Amino acid sequence: MLIREEPLLSVGILTDKKINFELYGNFAAAGYKRPFSGVFTAEVKEDVITCKSTASNLEVKKEIIFTPQTPSLESFLIKDVTIGVDFHWQRKERQRFSHSLKLLRDGDNIIIINILPLEDYLISVISSEMSAKGSIQSLKAQTVVARSWVLAQLEKDRSKKNNDQKSANKISDDEIIRWYGREKHKYFDVCADDHCQRFQGITKVTTRNAREAVEQTRGLVILSDNKICDARYSKSCGGRTENFENTWEPVKHSFLKSIIDYKYIPDNFDLDLAIEENARKWITGNPPAFCNTSDKTILSQILIDYDQETVDFFRWKVEYKQAELSSIIKEKSGIDFGDILDLIPVERGASARLIRLKIVGSQKTLTIGKELEIRRVLSKSHLYSSAFVVDKILDKIEAPVKFIIHGAGWGHGVGLCQIGGAVMAAQGYQFDEILLHYFSGAKIKKIY
Repeated sequence: MLIREEPLLSVGILTDKKINFELYGNFAAAGYKRPFSGVFTAEVKEDVITCKSTASNLEVKKEIIFTPQTPSLESFLIKDVTIGVDFHWQRKERQRFSHSLKLLRDGDNIIIINILPLEDYLISVISSEMSAKGSIQSLKAQTVVARSWVLAQLEKDRSKKNNDQKSANKISDDEIIRWYGREKHKYFDVCADDHCQRFQGITKVTTRNAREAVEQTRGLVILSDNKICDARYSKSCGGRTENFENTWEPVKHSFLKSIIDYKYIPDNFDLDLAIEENARKWITGNPPAFCNTSDKTILSQILIDYDQETVDFFRWKVEYKQAELSSIIKEKSGIDFGDILDLIPVERGASARLIRLKIVGSQKTLTIGKELEIRRVLSKSHLYSSAFVVDKILDKIEAPVKFIIHGAGWGHGVGLCQIGGAVMAAQGYQFDEILLHYFSGAKIKKIY
């Protein structure tokens, strides 16, 4: 382990040609004697960042950092921040942040970066990834996972051991297998959206529980073989979590192997879900699981406002007419398959999530994977998960006119199941019991 003290983190918030922001309080900037506050616009003109307000006009060549004189009292607001990029909840928000604001020129664009201590970052993350109104044990579990993930990414970046995603992808005439990892960002440590972890500033921090969850777990991480775990999480595993290697690079992590999301093995299911018959029974069934809940009180604690627009997540259904599905696949893949004749499972993971799917069209047949690529290609945004089975409605000449997709879970299903963890907390489990349920054989340790 390389990290022994709380680091400062740089978080990329927004990149645009013109930025609108507001400074609340007194902010210092290097090279200027007087403090700054008020409403600003910033844009690049003739290779110079120009920041204007009614009282100020600043020009800098490459970057400027606004530092609050009293971080606990002062904040800044960024307008038109896009969240949920390419997902079904994508929208723009006004978001408020604490600590330092950095404006960095990148060509004709300006990058907005928030520089802040890791523990303050985590208060925002757990309030953005889930509701700040969640139970203290659920929030504490999420905090330890989020801290472990970001520290593991910092160690990867600093040791220059990022996996080479391009070399792991497989692209040929009859198969496209892609996995989407977190590439190292050039100008900051992590971004603020789902590509890394949701970070929406102090806007979503509305309860004392969120702050206490971070304070009470300060410096705690999940360890395996004395290394900080690259901990992962998703909304709902659908009753069984997935192996890491089936979703990302082909590397096995003992702490990210598939587990049943319940107190006991469910009856009447063969749990070898790589077998199609067993996968269909599992996905179309209703097995007991921590994340199998319709308790609105618990769901409101784990799902923030726009996440609650999704009402079916443990089991769900999507229907496409022939023309609609053909159009979506053509648009998202860039390939004209013609009429879609079939969607054939080729390989499934431990949770029944598809790793490889064969798309059969009247003009083209192609196998695609991994799970996020499958979810991306079969929806205008993303399918909730790749754990699904397909039924076809045929016309009189046996041609498919409609595809009905029955699915399970929400997200990649690796690591912590957020809804399952919230249910466990409601049932009296402590945060460490929740973590050790989802991260097999791992340990929890305070490193600073």
